[in-house]
Amino acid sequence: MRAMILAAGLGTRLRPLTNDRPKALVEINGRTLLEITLARLRGFEIREVIVNVHHFADMVVDYLKANDNFGMWIEISREEVLLDTGGGLKKAAHFFLADESGEHFLLHNVDVLSSIDFERMVQLHLESGALATLAVQERASSRQLLFDEDEGLCGRKAEGESVEITPSAPQCHPLAFCGIHVISRRIFSLLTEEGVFPIVPAYLQLAAQGENILGFRADEYSWRDLGTVENVRRAASDPDLTALPR
Repeated sequence: MRAMILAAGLGTRLRPLTNDRPKALVEINGRTLLEITLARLRGFEIREVIVNVHHFADMVVDYLKANDNFGMWIEISREEVLLDTGGGLKKAAHFFLADESGEHFLLHNVDVLSSIDFERMVQLHLESGALATLAVQERASSRQLLFDEDEGLCGRKAEGESVEITPSAPQCHPLAFCGIHVISRRIFSLLTEEGVFPIVPAYLQLAAQGENILGFRADEYSWRDLGTVENVRRAASDPDLTALPR
């Protein structure tokens, strides 16, 4: 199984920490966010990874080289223009389509930490036949995805935005997305968008067309968004997160 780490963003909410480095190299207790994410993937026997880069891209490349790619096979996807989550994933399609070992892969934001069990996510994904399985939790968030009683994606709600509902699901409940996905690689034949685009609207469109976009309930696991300086500080003292594998 292969994985992609989304690490190309500017990290504007992490300033001043990202004034001289990419968010992937922001540290928590002496470990970079990229190192921690790679260690999590290794813990689930994932050894082949592609990382997208843009902001201070060469620093990420040099960092990985200096650390011998942490014993993994790592490719770099350079984005001269930020392509957002969907565009970044689509640019890396070749990496997954060339993988003869599996029909699915994991997509992980570099600025989230969690104890989510990837094996359970993959198992649910395979058993359900979903196109994509998204880790979600019942928690406060300014942006919520909406799911039906079978945890199928049926809409989205954000502050100041309207609710989008797929026709087959008149009643939905809100859950917060964790920035971790398991995706079947056939998605690349279904993504009609080009250039810069986010992945969530694409998921909504595919769900409306009858594709199974599933929520994996991750309420029992620790999770933290590291998109702000304050959240990075708090994560440094979170015992569930500081105990993540090396």
